[in-house]
Amino acid sequence: MTVLANLDLSVFWDPSEFATSEYVDELLTDELLARVEAELGYRLPAAYVALCQNQNGGAPIRTCHRAATTSWAPDHVAITNIKAIGFKNIWSLCGELGRDNTLTEWGYPAIGVYFADCPSAGHDMLCLDYRQLDDSGEPAVVHVSQGSDYTITFVAPSFESFLLGLEPDEAFDDDGLSHSD
Repeated sequence: MTVLANLDLSVFWDPSEFATSEYVDELLTDELLARVEAELGYRLPAAYVALCQNQNGGAPIRTCHRAATTSWAPDHVAITNIKAIGFKNIWSLCGELGRDNTLTEWGYPAIGVYFADCPSAGHDMLCLDYRQLDDSGEPAVVHVSQGSDYTITFVAPSFESFLLGLEPDEAFDDDGLSHSD
């Protein structure tokens, strides 16, 4: 099966001027990908690369993913963006507020690549967890909460499954509970 074959990228990204100016980086090339992976020390999942070849970073329209109880909500996590694979944009993986800032300034554990910010303004993030890879060499997606002593909560078995599991905010009520509960 083709990577991201079940994801409609034409309706994935928020086309707003804010999302574009804040989160999108330059066109992803093989050279840029190689530089970022060398800087990070990790090979990024094929689904992440494919997503960023479509648009290099941004704010998805669907921003919630079901998960066990986290510091965010009792049954899901929310994100504001998916970081671009690059150096130029402040929020990119290797940008000014990217990996180095996440590890040194915020003190997050060095378990992988922090790829998405949550609405808490840095107090929790989503990470590609490279501590244990699946049979295909893919890292799981985890939620890491700075405010809860860096508690790590499993979210999805792979980046692609994470993307496919994203839901709109409207799927959850004001108390953070799923409408299906």
